[in-house]
Amino acid sequence: MTSVALEIHAAALTKCRRCPRLVVWRENVAVEKRASFRSQDYWGQPVSGFGDSAARLVVVGLAPAAHGANRTGRMFTGDRSGDWLYRALYRAGFANQPDAIDRYDGLELTDAWVTSAVRCAPPANKPTPEERDNCSSWLSAELDMLGSHRVFLCLGAFGFHALWRLLDRSGVDLPHPRPRFTHGVEVAFGDGRQLLCSFHPSQQNTFTGRLTESMFDAIVKRARLLVDQLPH
Repeated sequence: MTSVALEIHAAALTKCRRCPRLVVWRENVAVEKRASFRSQDYWGQPVSGFGDSAARLVVVGLAPAAHGANRTGRMFTGDRSGDWLYRALYRAGFANQPDAIDRYDGLELTDAWVTSAVRCAPPANKPTPEERDNCSSWLSAELDMLGSHRVFLCLGAFGFHALWRLLDRSGVDLPHPRPRFTHGVEVAFGDGRQLLCSFHPSQQNTFTGRLTESMFDAIVKRARLLVDQLPH
């Protein structure tokens, strides 16, 4: 379920053109397309967060994939990283189904919100620091509207560092020095919120065995436990 405020935020986000390099890339990809998706209409715009507006868990990734969310218009949808993520969320009770194919597939999240540090597909999946900072206000506003969030799950070092930078600049009581990113690290903030980290479920990690599905499930189930321990 999405609130009216988040829907307005999403509509404004789709008009964003702050990063010329990303605008050119996302739109070119949407025209040139991948051969296997030649008959499909690509989204080719910034991608908003997706999920339950009352979510206590917020999943933060890197950016939309060129032929995943940049094609389908929904976070982590239409690529193998999303397949891993939504299967794990389903098994942990956050999703009503394990499959994420397109925006019209009936997928619904309960108590979870999926978003990213950067909202446009970047070349080689590598946004610049400037692009990260240009996009931070969109994530900040989204978190403000998700008033019930208490647990973060960061997928990959980029999402972790971007979220930490945003929270630090917002005056959140964070531990110092910042912990080193690694799979499974947990951090408690001074305001009671908690953060978990996982290697990103990218093919670079999953094909090499750096991240296995059981490892990923364990992290998402840990997030489930932290959420369930929160007072209602």
